[in-house]
Amino acid sequence: MSNKYKNIPPLRAIKAFEASARLLSFTQAAQELHVTQAAISHQIKNLEVLTGVQLFQRFNRSLKLTFEGRLYLISVRNALESIEKATRQLKNKDASGTLNISVLPSFATKWLSKRIWRFQQQHKELDVRISAFEWLTDFKKDDCDIAIRYTADPNYPGLKSELLLEEEVFPVCSKQVYESYQGKLTPKSLLNANLCHEDFTTEDWHDWFDAVQIQAKPKLRGTRFSHMVTMLEAVENHQGFALGRTPLVQDDINRGLLVEPFKQRIKGEMSYYLVYPRSTESDQKLQIIRQWLFAEAEQFKNSHQSQSSSSANK
Repeated sequence: MSNKYKNIPPLRAIKAFEASARLLSFTQAAQELHVTQAAISHQIKNLEVLTGVQLFQRFNRSLKLTFEGRLYLISVRNALESIEKATRQLKNKDASGTLNISVLPSFATKWLSKRIWRFQQQHKELDVRISAFEWLTDFKKDDCDIAIRYTADPNYPGLKSELLLEEEVFPVCSKQVYESYQGKLTPKSLLNANLCHEDFTTEDWHDWFDAVQIQAKPKLRGTRFSHMVTMLEAVENHQGFALGRTPLVQDDINRGLLVEPFKQRIKGEMSYYLVYPRSTESDQKLQIIRQWLFAEAEQFKNSHQSQSSSSANK
């Protein structure tokens, strides 16, 4: 079987090349690496023979990188930095052992907290810290590895954004409220029902009524809430109907805490995105949590799509 790494030179030759190219001196490179100048010259010569390319122009008292040497130096430095970072992370378990996730309180409560135990079972070497705030995190100031942001515009300077979950919007209520209508609940019934409103979301009851072609009053009365989780708690305690959003209510529907009385859903304008600095994209622990979150999101989507009909009107 062929060796896929057969073209990798010995590490001592790579280190000799990097030091010589950075210092433009075999003598200074030898001093830095604690070897003789002859040893450095020998390693560089072997590297040039192996690559078939002249890496340096040699003058009486100086060195100059060739064009090929400058290109090679860029790749060599990137490779050495990756090896150094991976080794540092292995050695420094305190630094690499904690994952800091920034997320909205509603998403943390209704989605992430119900799943994060699986991550901790799979990755016992990593601790998790969930920072649940309404405001956007400062990745450097807050020592944050990754954020889950809820937005319609995921473009943030210097950050990479990846779609995690989209959402659908639809009415929900408790089983007790649903059963109180004795099978006579229709979309029009909601015009006279106690409607719960959340102040800071994009879609409202008028959007849903428009989707089901029902003319609603310009001002719909009901209880107003400044926070989604508080509103959903009220609904679970039989205080009316609310517009649920898939990631925040589907688990409770599956558990029987909430009922989806109608099949009509509208697509939400906002979605959940994974956001992290482009400069840390290759970090090992970021990639671990990123891949796990995508896997959980895919499982969630498959689950709620197969169970979307598991509402009280089956």
